[in-house]
Amino acid sequence: MLEKLLRKKTKEIEMSISDRIKNVKSRTIPSHVAIIMDGNGRWAKQRSLPRIAGHHEGMKTVRKITRIANDIGIKVLTLYAFSTENWKRPRMEIDFLMKLPGEFLSTYLPELIEQNVKVETIGNFDALPPHTKEAIMKAQEATSKNTGLILNFAMNYGSRLEIVETVKEIVQLTANNQLSIDDINESLIDAHLMTSHLPEPDLLIRTSGEVRLSNFMLWQLAYSEFSFTDVLWPDFDESCMLNAIEEFQMRHRRFGSVEGDKEV
Repeated sequence: MLEKLLRKKTKEIEMSISDRIKNVKSRTIPSHVAIIMDGNGRWAKQRSLPRIAGHHEGMKTVRKITRIANDIGIKVLTLYAFSTENWKRPRMEIDFLMKLPGEFLSTYLPELIEQNVKVETIGNFDALPPHTKEAIMKAQEATSKNTGLILNFAMNYGSRLEIVETVKEIVQLTANNQLSIDDINESLIDAHLMTSHLPEPDLLIRTSGEVRLSNFMLWQLAYSEFSFTDVLWPDFDESCMLNAIEEFQMRHRRFGSVEGDKEV
């Protein structure tokens, strides 16, 4: 009897999620959603578990959110997986985090291929351990021809470093007489960022109650809508994702203007 009730309740929840997805898809969908996945350590601490247990649980959330983002029709999902500042963490935790891409991609790669998801990365790729790079490159190659959702992992990424490297590239081009100072504008800077081939994020989500950007896509987020939630990343589920999208769809995006406001 109890098992039957649980199955009924699960079915009702699934129907509710399905109905909400339909409603969301009837309105303007954010083309690019970026997420700062925060709270894995606190999730583990609340359960008297090691921090790495929280990171492992957070990996399962990546799968869930990737699936629903694809179902909704989002074109790009960028996940802040490891920052340039995260190297300051304990060695054991870093080693575990560097193994997670391999575990995630080896486990879910067939599913990503089936769902037409394309894996990409931004960040200082060369500084990653060989086994991490190998796992990512294998997934990128296997999904290179996919045309659906771009699952973009920010690995060893820092926005200030990205901007500094962009400035260096432009200065070098200028020094080589390939550019003049008058050629330097916002479009040129956009073209030299790691995200040059991607649309700017329409929506940024940060979990765990923290309200800051933590050196994440500082240039690209200039006109993004922000959504902050107290939910820890391992607990961030399909309903939470829909909450953020629905909130986004209720906002008025002016992009600096006053007249001609349109609801999203």
